[in-house]
Amino acid sequence: MRARVALKLRNHTDIPYETFPQDNYVTPPPPSASAATATAAIPVMTSRPPWRETLVALRVRNYRLFASSNLVQNTAGWMQRIAMDWLVLELTGSATAVGVTVAMQFTPMLLFGLFGGVIADRFPKRNLLICTQSSVVLLAVILAVLTLTGVVQVWELWTISFVLGLVTVIDNPARQVFVNELVGPRYLRNAISINSSIFQLGGLLGPAIGGVLITTIGAGWLFAINAVGCAVVVTNLFRLRTSELHASPVMARGKGQLAEGMRYVVSKPPIFWTILMVAFLAVFALSMPVFLTSFANDVYKVGAAGYGAFNALVAGGAFVGALLSTRRMSVRLRTIISGAAALGVMQLLAGIAPNEITFGALLVATGMANLLFITAANSLVQMSSNVRIRGRVMSLYILVLLGGQAIGGPVMGWAVEQFSPQAAMFASGALPLIAACVIGVVLARRGQLGIRVSLKRADRFMQIVHRPAPRRRPVTRRNAGAGRGQSQCPEQDSNLQPTD
Repeated sequence: MRARVALKLRNHTDIPYETFPQDNYVTPPPPSASAATATAAIPVMTSRPPWRETLVALRVRNYRLFASSNLVQNTAGWMQRIAMDWLVLELTGSATAVGVTVAMQFTPMLLFGLFGGVIADRFPKRNLLICTQSSVVLLAVILAVLTLTGVVQVWELWTISFVLGLVTVIDNPARQVFVNELVGPRYLRNAISINSSIFQLGGLLGPAIGGVLITTIGAGWLFAINAVGCAVVVTNLFRLRTSELHASPVMARGKGQLAEGMRYVVSKPPIFWTILMVAFLAVFALSMPVFLTSFANDVYKVGAAGYGAFNALVAGGAFVGALLSTRRMSVRLRTIISGAAALGVMQLLAGIAPNEITFGALLVATGMANLLFITAANSLVQMSSNVRIRGRVMSLYILVLLGGQAIGGPVMGWAVEQFSPQAAMFASGALPLIAACVIGVVLARRGQLGIRVSLKRADRFMQIVHRPAPRRRPVTRRNAGAGRGQSQCPEQDSNLQPTD
């Protein structure tokens, strides 16, 4: 018998709760529920599942097909990424050129990312993914032909990176929302964690294999392998049983839909503060290809094989973090802020590592902290938004995540060349750490939170506690009438919610 997992609805008082078929653990909506479910809450798990439920989403056949093809494609995609970064470095000898390659891939997200969410909400997600992945197959074939014939130039790599970025504008939000169609709301968080595990397993295998194959068969064949991997994704998308999909409602064309999504994000503190924290990390901390190429080429002199090994260490730590994320009982804003601070600490320590072994160990820790943060942020944003508007919400999330890297790639590449790889790596951790501390203080003051330290053996050494609200001056008859109806004790906003 399947173990029951306790579910709780997040409390939003502005609109009714939404229920889903075949979900016995969700409170039914009140009789007065209206049709305005576009911003309703969805159920989230608040109790830790048993170990046998760690990969429970894989019980769904459609999701197994999608996940298995994603593993193949992610492995091949990481091989292409490694090959492209190293090929640019070989052609130019410049870390800034590698940063420009990263920027070209992510700039389309900055320019058009929000429109990708609108498109994802308007059209069937499976059809969108078939189109986007077929485009990636074509681009990988062009890369392979150019490289294998020996005529490839840097501007061609930058152009293809830009076109790949255009494809990503639609592919990423559609892929995020499509997971819900594959597994339904009950297994959504588990599926998000599994997706992260698959991505990082591909990141573990791809750089390790790619680092070896670059020196043996060359970058061109790695591009060809990626074309095959994307073709597998397209094939499995056609094999899905459409009758078993939890089809998302398709949004009708109308005015103001983009602005509606933005207003929704601003009105939801868990989404707004999470995306703001993601912005700081995307700009400063997530340009790892720029850092690792410089450490491999200039600091430790380990070449392409060492660059692949560094990426594999990051991906190995991230894979462990992804597995740990499936055991996470709940995600709150404090989870996001503390995770960002932990990532900043690991990355700044890597910048001052005294030797290659210490650097490698800190890369593992950085990968783990990175994945725990990204998975928590992704889960909180998706779980806090309704499926009818989630495409637009996720498009903003992805815009910040990838667009921030478009800005951060050249900036950190410039910092590497102007100062040193170690100084740039240290700054990439210190700046997000400062941002996390500032945002944490702001949220604590808004939520009337404080830190209590106890030296008693039975208590925790440090706890986050609610501070008592300041006592208000009682209203007397004399000052109640002062100012002709002006209240001396302003009313408290009943809609304010703790932001921890």
